[in-house]
Amino acid sequence: LDRLTFELFEGQVTVLLGANGEGKSTFLKLALGLLRAEAGSLRVMGRDPVRKGGAIRRRVGYVPDRPDVYDWMTPRDLYAFLRPQYPTWNDDHAARLVEHLRVPTATRFKALSRGEGMKAMLVAALAFEPELLLLDEPFAGLDPLVREEVLKGILDELREGERTVLCTTHDLDVAARIADRVAILAHGRIVAHGTLAEVLRTDEEPVRIPEKIRDLMAEAQLA
Repeated sequence: LDRLTFELFEGQVTVLLGANGEGKSTFLKLALGLLRAEAGSLRVMGRDPVRKGGAIRRRVGYVPDRPDVYDWMTPRDLYAFLRPQYPTWNDDHAARLVEHLRVPTATRFKALSRGEGMKAMLVAALAFEPELLLLDEPFAGLDPLVREEVLKGILDELREGERTVLCTTHDLDVAARIADRVAILAHGRIVAHGTLAEVLRTDEEPVRIPEKIRDLMAEAQLA
C-alpha cells in the first residue's frame, strides 16, 4: 500500500476490488490493528486500531478469507469461546443464523468444506451485531449454490438494520449485486471510488455492470 487514501461511508456497502497482491487483505488487517502501518494514519470509528485494537474488534465483525481457528474446534466451540468476549453477543440471533445458513455446529473445522467454514465464520462475525463488517473474499472458491447461500445470508442481514460493510472480492457479479459504492485498488492506491454509476460513468443495464467493472480494473492495472 502506497499513499492510500480511503474513507468508508456509514451505513453503506463498499466493495474493494483489486488484483491479487494489491493489498486488500493487508488493508483489512491494518483496520483491525493486526498489522502496524509503517507510515500514515488510520482511524476506525475515530480510534487508532493499534492502540485501541481490542475496543475496535468488539465493534467490528471480520470474516477472513479462510477460517482462522484451530482445526479441532467445532463452530459450537468457537461460538462458546467468543460469547464472553462480546458484550453484545446475541444467542438468539446466532441460532437463527445457524439455522438459516445450515451450519453444522458439531463438526470440526478440519472436516468442514470451504463453504461450511465460511458460513460458520459469517455467523461468528454477525452474532454480536457489529457496527462495521469486514469481509475478505467471502465468496472465493465457493460453488454457485453455496455462494448464493452466503450471499443471501449477508443480504438478509444488511436488510435488518444499518451496518457499514467493507467487502473485498474478485466476484464482479456479487460486487454489482451488493455494492452501494465501489473502490478500485491498483499499484497500492485507490484509483477510483464512488457509487457504481459514478465509477462506471454509465447507466448500463445491471447485467453489463460486471463487464464494465472488469474493464475498469484492467485499465487501472495498465495505468
